Amino acid sequence: MNPAAERTKYIIAVVLYGTIGMFLRLVRVPSEIVVMCRGILGSAFILAFLSVRKKRPDLQSIRKNIRWLLISGICLGLNWVFLFSAYLHTTVAIASICNYVAPIIVVVIAPFVFKEPLDARKVPCVIAAFAGIIFVSGFWKEQSGDFFGVLMGVMAAVCFVFILIGNRNMTDINVYDKAIAQLIISAVTVLPYVLVRNLGTPPEWDARSVAVILMLGLVHTGVAYCLYFSSIATLPVQTVAILGYLEPLMSVLCSAVILRERMDIFAWIGAMLILGAAIISEMISVKE
Repeated sequence: MNPAAERTKYIIAVVLYGTIGMFLRLVRVPSEIVVMCRGILGSAFILAFLSVRKKRPDLQSIRKNIRWLLISGICLGLNWVFLFSAYLHTTVAIASICNYVAPIIVVVIAPFVFKEPLDARKVPCVIAAFAGIIFVSGFWKEQSGDFFGVLMGVMAAVCFVFILIGNRNMTDINVYDKAIAQLIISAVTVLPYVLVRNLGTPPEWDARSVAVILMLGLVHTGVAYCLYFSSIATLPVQTVAILGYLEPLMSVLCSAVILRERMDIFAWIGAMLILGAAIISEMISVKE
């Protein structure tokens, strides 16, 4: 394997993830429909990708891990619902950064869920991330339009934690089989919500929305997942951990440069606290 090529594939994947919020702003269809379509299109693309490589999903390994696949797949759908809602109620930058509180939540729950001792070096990271959430929420403002968006972003992070727990408890399953199962389960999870939420009020489809949804499903999910999973299998853990933070960085750049969304000084301080805490925590874990 060519390390430079694998690094490039991984960077392309996380950059694609980081631009999702920007493209979501171009869609007029409700976000829960986008989530469902993303799950369907993404899983279909990966199935086609495996078919071209003369491979099929291992149904036996999927059945063996079905409990954790259900938990992680349901939480994947909910993660997207909450995150996409956050994109619509606050800036793309703040929504994405709040979603990255997940690694810090894992640090807090690790002693209870994974029976791992709490690393004292990570305690300042937990405190910094909590302070960062307070700063970006701006709850002290008389009219803080960001508060609900921040809440949705944190809920997305909580769901992401359960995805991590599910993935950690799976054994003997191919990464592509895992992705297909989780994507299909995420789409099925959101389906009842889509039907209830849009009952009697069918969404207004337009050419731009259709094109963006197809792109988010096929490129930002299908292609990105294939690039992501094929590269992390060969890249060093430290490279994966550090380069992964290109995703929120890309979201911040898209928010500030392309969407022209403004963040006050408190939001910037909060963003730096959250990202700094998450990165330092990851670096401590990698060195262990």
